[in-house]
Amino acid sequence: MKRLVMYLSVVAMVFFVGATIAWAEQIAEPKVEATGAVLVESGSGRVLWSKNKDEQMSMASTTKIMTAIITLEKASSLDEIVTVSKRAASAPKVKMFLDAGEEIRLDVLLYALMLQSSNDAAVAIAEHIGGTLEDFCAAMTTKAHELGAINTSFKTPSGLDAEGHYSTPHDMAIIAAYALQNPKFVEIINTSNYNAVSNKRTYSIVNKNRLLNEFGGAYGVKTGFTNKAGHCFVGVAQKDGMHLISVVLASGWGDKGREQKWIDTKQLLNYGFENFEIQQIVNQGDAAGILQITRTRTPQIGLFYNGELEMAVRKDGEDISVIPFFPEALPAPIEANIQIGEGRIYIQGEYFSSIPIYTAGSAERHDLKTSLEKVARAFLRLGTEQEIKVVLPEF
Repeated sequence: MKRLVMYLSVVAMVFFVGATIAWAEQIAEPKVEATGAVLVESGSGRVLWSKNKDEQMSMASTTKIMTAIITLEKASSLDEIVTVSKRAASAPKVKMFLDAGEEIRLDVLLYALMLQSSNDAAVAIAEHIGGTLEDFCAAMTTKAHELGAINTSFKTPSGLDAEGHYSTPHDMAIIAAYALQNPKFVEIINTSNYNAVSNKRTYSIVNKNRLLNEFGGAYGVKTGFTNKAGHCFVGVAQKDGMHLISVVLASGWGDKGREQKWIDTKQLLNYGFENFEIQQIVNQGDAAGILQITRTRTPQIGLFYNGELEMAVRKDGEDISVIPFFPEALPAPIEANIQIGEGRIYIQGEYFSSIPIYTAGSAERHDLKTSLEKVARAFLRLGTEQEIKVVLPEF
């Protein structure tokens, strides 16, 4: 295949959302005290605002987002009975105060993990699902890297400080966006109270996420605090079809930091909802251009975008363009519904993402060689038919 070159013509899809000059006008920035923070539109993954978004930092109990999603994906059933080990029972506060040898359902541990951040529940889950805590943490890191959170390393399932345990604001947003695709995860984090029993006692578990009651449209996700990480929070809210994920790491320490993480989170979410809105950029099946075909009686075939994109766009206007890239011409044969290039999306001239371009039709090869081959096949078929007629018995 010839080198992909830019195909610019009247069929190129170029979207102008508002006037470009509006981009230069500054809008009020959110006032965020956290050392690291990011605001991401969940559907497209677009970063709307950030502060040290790729800096590796301790992330405290926001770690438990990954602990929960690994459990939900690997467990055969949430009704499984977990036997609590001495190691789990000895985990530091915050905890359920599980006893060594206690038997408790896995789903109860998940609710305690996400609603009240129980560290003994985290260890019990990790040992039950992973065999060992260390193997479970290795699986957490592997999963993070598969999702694109490559600046993350997990050494504990609880988020307690440990050497080599870190993430970044952007990576935590990526992990949260993935976890929020799981309906059971969303159900758990939106539960206000959960009562359950083990073979030893009754538990009453209360959700500590204040954002659920203090911000319209909020539906998650997880608080966190350690002496090293400070107060942290990963939050999510939706409005008018737009889902925004906010991450604040190290919003402060003590009572001030405890309150500041909520202030920082609301600042980020308000900034996003006030200044951005969801717009459809590409629809599935949109025309992407015309491919020239040589050595065929079908000199052209149409191309289409095999995918779609809707994303958060600034309300006061942005220059968003979709530029198709595919070969100038290709020789036949060409099959239908195969990828032939990609449409690259640019925001204010900067590359954002791409959507594959597929062929809408096919083209058979037609030249002297293929013509002779067709003639030869026709003669062979004719000869076979004549031979069969000769040997058939007469009735």
